[in-house]
Amino acid sequence: MRCKPLLRTLPLALALGPLLPPAAAAQARADSLPADLPAWVHDVGARRTPDGARVCPVSDYGAVPDTSRTSTWAIQAAIDACSAAGGGTVTFAPGRYLTGSIFVKSNVDLRIDQGVVLYGSQDTADYPARPTRVAGIEMSWPAGLINVDGQQNVRISGGGIIDGQGKKWWDAYWALRRDYEPRGLRWAADYDARRPRLMVVSNASDVTIQNLHLKRSGFWTVHVLYSDHVTVDGITISDNAGPSTDGIDIDSSSRILVENNDIDNNDDDICLKAGRDSDGLRVNRPTEYVLIRNNVARRGGGVVSFGSETSGGIRHVVAYHNRGIGTKEGIRFKSARTRGGFVEDVLIRDLSMIDVPRPFTFTLDWNPSYSYATIPAGMTDVPAYWKVLATPVVPAERGLADFRDITIENVRAVGARQIFTASGLPTRPLRNVKWKDVTVVGREAGSIDYARDWQMQNVTLLTHDGKPVEITHGQDVDPPTVVR
Repeated sequence: MRCKPLLRTLPLALALGPLLPPAAAAQARADSLPADLPAWVHDVGARRTPDGARVCPVSDYGAVPDTSRTSTWAIQAAIDACSAAGGGTVTFAPGRYLTGSIFVKSNVDLRIDQGVVLYGSQDTADYPARPTRVAGIEMSWPAGLINVDGQQNVRISGGGIIDGQGKKWWDAYWALRRDYEPRGLRWAADYDARRPRLMVVSNASDVTIQNLHLKRSGFWTVHVLYSDHVTVDGITISDNAGPSTDGIDIDSSSRILVENNDIDNNDDDICLKAGRDSDGLRVNRPTEYVLIRNNVARRGGGVVSFGSETSGGIRHVVAYHNRGIGTKEGIRFKSARTRGGFVEDVLIRDLSMIDVPRPFTFTLDWNPSYSYATIPAGMTDVPAYWKVLATPVVPAERGLADFRDITIENVRAVGARQIFTASGLPTRPLRNVKWKDVTVVGREAGSIDYARDWQMQNVTLLTHDGKPVEITHGQDVDPPTVVR
């Protein structure tokens, strides 16, 4: 079947198809899971994908592989027609297309095949502002380049390239930072520099992002927000040298599968988030039931990061068979004194790291110049979201996050600098962290401060000086074996 072009004024009807049985690949994935993992790992990721029998070529709606003009409306028209007709596959002829924000609708498989490149427009007007949450607070923000908003049963795949051409926004951000930092406004720069994300999945279910090459995002690359049953599988992220070009951010979402991805970027490679400070505590929505496996993190801030947006809580996470190669940090737990929330019930297993300077980091007072918003005295005409960021969390104790019930086992790492960088707080020690079968070669063992109930079984650190881990304010904290 082939879609017929629709008039531009046709209502965007949604025709939800029947729930399809799990694909054979999904069943094979479930069968291959280790038997000792929690039962919930069998119910993560998209449960269905669109029926691709109906084909809607974007060329039928006027899209042309010509980067001298945008094809935004034509691509959107093909998507809308495909969804309104009951779903199917939207296709591109080989070539390079220029587009602004497009919105993928229910029951649509957007196929960006090999030989197809979508370039993000450099015109800010091509990214309309929409209500969303970004960097932990709800606010108006430019739409992403590719959006799945309030939809069900969507796939975006095909082996092609999506290039955000983000340098324009990177340069604008650094210019703003240079202006803001001397004025005590470092914390505001990330919110005032409104950079489009590359892909945004929001308030959606049963979404698959698969087998794509994503590059040069203006801001975060893949953002999964307020959604459930989402799969991010087999994507490559590269050329993300700009600020805050996170790889995959899972934000107050549940039943998520992240597997087989190769990520090379500037900031966190795979990151779990759940809101910031007073606004995140208001929303109070956790990230939970997340399976992360068989991924490679290259450059970036952390192989798997938790926070710093912890307000709604992060729990029930399994990460295994992942690798870090030259990543700044490995397993990264971070929050701040105003975040609140928790990180709990986390299993990290079968992790290998090469030349990762800080393999294990924990902090509850992360990056103060960014984490704590103070509007300078005398400034009155300020954006509403500045006031949200500066709203105090009361009582202050409510702003302290809990890190607890974490297991890290079967880890091998070489080329580390400081192996442990762990710091809790006097009233919020890092609690019940179990380490088993861990071997790390590095320059120094590092330090653990304000921790309680840390069990270490067969944990060996091979360091240049052979000095033990510096443990302060610890209660029932087992020291690892350190050898020179």
